[in-house]
Amino acid sequence: MLSVLISLLLVILVLLSFRRLKIPPVLGYLVTGILVGPSVFELLADSEQMHFLAEMGVVFLLFSLGLEFSLPKLMSMKGLVFGLGSAQLAITTAIVAGICLTVGLDVEQALIVGVVIALSSTAIVIKQLSEMRQTNSGSGQMAISVLLFQDIAVVPVLILIPMLGTDSDFGLSLLLALGKGVGAFIIIFLAGKLILPKLFDEIARARSDELFVLTAIMVVVFTGALTYSLGLSAALGAFLSGMMLGESKYRHQLDADIRPFKDILMGLFFVSIGMMLNLSLLVEQWSLLLICLPLLILAKSTIVALIYFNRRAKRRSALKSGFYLAQVGEFGFVVLALAQKNALLSDATVSLIIALGVLSMAMTPILMHKADSLAKHLIKSHELLDKPLPTPTTCELMKDHVVICGFGRVGQTIARFLKKEAIAYIAMDQDPVRIQEAIVGGEKVLFGDSRHRDILKNCHVDKAKLVVITFDDNHSVMQVLSACKEMGQDIEVMIRTRDDTDMRKLKEAGAQTVVPETLEGSLMLVSQVLFLSGVPMSRVLKRIQIERKNQYKFMHGYFHGDESSHNMELDLEQLHAVALPLDAYAIGQSVGELPLERLRITLRGIRRNHEEISEPDSDFVINEDDVLVLCGKPRRVERAERYLLNGG
Repeated sequence: MLSVLISLLLVILVLLSFRRLKIPPVLGYLVTGILVGPSVFELLADSEQMHFLAEMGVVFLLFSLGLEFSLPKLMSMKGLVFGLGSAQLAITTAIVAGICLTVGLDVEQALIVGVVIALSSTAIVIKQLSEMRQTNSGSGQMAISVLLFQDIAVVPVLILIPMLGTDSDFGLSLLLALGKGVGAFIIIFLAGKLILPKLFDEIARARSDELFVLTAIMVVVFTGALTYSLGLSAALGAFLSGMMLGESKYRHQLDADIRPFKDILMGLFFVSIGMMLNLSLLVEQWSLLLICLPLLILAKSTIVALIYFNRRAKRRSALKSGFYLAQVGEFGFVVLALAQKNALLSDATVSLIIALGVLSMAMTPILMHKADSLAKHLIKSHELLDKPLPTPTTCELMKDHVVICGFGRVGQTIARFLKKEAIAYIAMDQDPVRIQEAIVGGEKVLFGDSRHRDILKNCHVDKAKLVVITFDDNHSVMQVLSACKEMGQDIEVMIRTRDDTDMRKLKEAGAQTVVPETLEGSLMLVSQVLFLSGVPMSRVLKRIQIERKNQYKFMHGYFHGDESSHNMELDLEQLHAVALPLDAYAIGQSVGELPLERLRITLRGIRRNHEEISEPDSDFVINEDDVLVLCGKPRRVERAERYLLNGG
């Protein structure tokens, strides 16, 4: 137990350090694995339970990948994805495998090493491209296309590797595996089209976060177990189920709910990969590592760049794409782990490749940031700078838009007026029926819980002009507001509330505008009453603007009655008139002598001889039969009344 605790502490310390240094967290997990593994402190045992949890990380990772995978998107990029992607994977694998054959590896080992080296890091590259705002650039689009094909290709690779470790006929085994794969695809496809949407519709109607998460985990585990029972990879089943759900309205919410499990289990997976690194063997092979690392970066960059040259891409963009993909990826570690499990690679080979992968991934952020300047120095041309490609506007690419959290009546009304003014917007809601109707009606709306940062990220809240929270649940509103402010303190947030109960708290939490529905409705009614009573509209509008500017100060509090709800009595300020009898304690005291500020009570006015004094000064003396109008929360009003009557 102590060793596990120390290991967790090491993970936290290493990740914090790497975060400060802006190094990808994957490397932190790998370094932690090295530290807690047999090569250094020997804190964690290489147990079956740990391997199982690590493999579940891969399952959840591929499920998330399936959610991002879309057949329509794939078909629109098929030239880049299948053309460039397949060429890069095939050529790199062939060259590396050829080199491995010359140094003494057999064909199977050479092919595995070739595939591992050919794969690049989707997580690191996409993250860096997003931070550099190069996702839609020419070089960025080419790199993403290759990564997408690699992510697809890793699935059959995971099917094939276990077969390499068996003595059965490879061709027959391959046909059998393909048959099982097709069968599993048909089963999951039918389930994904006929069963899963109806299942999640019912779960969504239940409005239970726990039930939704449990159902998502059940789907991942069940589909993984299905393909595993057929002798295939559990990750394949998870990928297929994710792909089926990737086109549903629940995609973003599923991704947000699964992400914590995926991140934790993938962290454990990378820790287990780090534990595989044998430092003693690495020390023995340091000279070979120094030779292989620059050759790896140079070879992968060159191969990718040459492929792009043949596609008539700009040379500078092609070379930049090569630098982007010049590392060993996380899926390469997945393939390595599976190959070692099936005794297809030696410990020395695995350690060398893991070391190459760790170092190449560590260099990636620096290499990507320097890619443009390196390309300029290496290619002396007058090409235009790499500019973003024109792409259709989607919710993922929006900026200066309005994000509507909650698509009920208020949210829909806001959307209609935004649409009339041609202002871009994206809405989110958790009602499946409403979402379905809205999507059919052509609205830009997502299914998702706006309290999740990942859902907000999908709506590009950090690039939005305004975030509008329309639902009336102050606890949830505070969570959404907090999530927005974590993504950027300058994000402007407007909140609709039922009344002014938590108005001050919401303002202090970072909301720029709070609109209390009840008070605004009263203002609109007042404006009509005043106008119909003969008050000029300009004067009416001025009064309303002053009231809004003063945060509805004049409207706070009202005289409560029996019809007021108990909760309202507890939460809202009320007006209460206190008539002072002959023996009242406050008679003879000035307004300034009354401890109103200490009692947290506001004096709204004093009535004397049927005349109202709205703003009495501090020297005004209280007389018998005066009526004091107090404003405050009920218990404070009670204390103030006791003081006025009895003192103390």
